[in-house]
Amino acid sequence: MDTYKYDNPTITEDPHPSRRLRVLARFFSVLFHPLLIGAYVFAFLIYIHPAAFEGFDERTKNLRMLSMLLFTVFFPAFSLFLAWRLKLVKSLSLNNRSDRLVGFLVSMFFYFWASYVFWNLPDTPPVAAHFVLGIFIAVCGAWMCTIFYKISIHAVAMGGLMTFFILFGIQDPFVSGLYLTLPVLIAGIVCSSRFMLGAHNRFEMVTGFFVGVIGQCLAWLF
Repeated sequence: MDTYKYDNPTITEDPHPSRRLRVLARFFSVLFHPLLIGAYVFAFLIYIHPAAFEGFDERTKNLRMLSMLLFTVFFPAFSLFLAWRLKLVKSLSLNNRSDRLVGFLVSMFFYFWASYVFWNLPDTPPVAAHFVLGIFIAVCGAWMCTIFYKISIHAVAMGGLMTFFILFGIQDPFVSGLYLTLPVLIAGIVCSSRFMLGAHNRFEMVTGFFVGVIGQCLAWLF
């Protein structure tokens, strides 16, 4: 018998928040789903930051954005959908260990592919290549943690998001207080939402956050 359990009677939805707050918590959990964070950051670098993709024509920018969406959103999501339809995973929410391990393996493959492609595409800004490599490292770390407990994937994404913008801001001549504080605000909202929904305990959230931090820090050493 598999003694690994995700069921924890101490982790239940907090009865105190109102129904409206729980709806908001679910909304922010979906809006900032871990699969979407990489695409959000790439969109910022390509279309908002004044210099990250400076010198690229609009067609090239759009193709880089499309590549990021395919590698880190569409392919992983579609592969998990196929795995669910083929009954290789029990639920798209990936609530048990076997499902989560499959989900992380699928994501690891596509994030490795994305990292390899962006590192080898000519003229790819180093900041973009570092970020994607950091995602891949964080997913590998989260997969290893999932062998033992239900790490928070949202917290992993938020740790990576905050760390990336801090590291980027240190060397960015166009650094702005807005895009340094906004990731902190988003991380606070998302992590609070996961607590409010009773999705994770403190240990799962904190370790998830630090896995994301370590992933980006290691990527910036290359």
